[in-house]
Amino acid sequence: MFEMAKLKVPIIAVIIGEGSSGGALALGVANKVFMLENAIYSILSPEGFSSILWKDSSKYKEAAEKMKLTAKDLYELNVIDKIIKEPTKVSEEAFNKTCKNLKKEIQSSILEMSSKTRKTNCRRTIFKI
Repeated sequence: MFEMAKLKVPIIAVIIGEGSSGGALALGVANKVFMLENAIYSILSPEGFSSILWKDSSKYKEAAEKMKLTAKDLYELNVIDKIIKEPTKVSEEAFNKTCKNLKKEIQSSILEMSSKTRKTNCRRTIFKI
């Protein structure tokens, strides 16, 4: 994470399934964080959270609610920058559509960030126009 923070180029992280533990912390160093609509992102599993909080891992469903680990929750909390929509039907066509949506967002962000100069290395980078 320290090395990532020193990079002079923008970093875009994409959570495509389950981002957790130290990996979740590292993803947070990125300048932009995108998340697939049905992915989850937290630094601890709901089972681990409930074990620590209530000394009972069977309360994982309640823990998951309190943790706010869905894309919608994290977007509202300003933890992630963009939710990438996913089709409800599982198919090769749906997968290709999701990839196309993701590619579009990545390309758009690259264009946006490449036209600005970096002022800091922090997560919410301040760009000077």
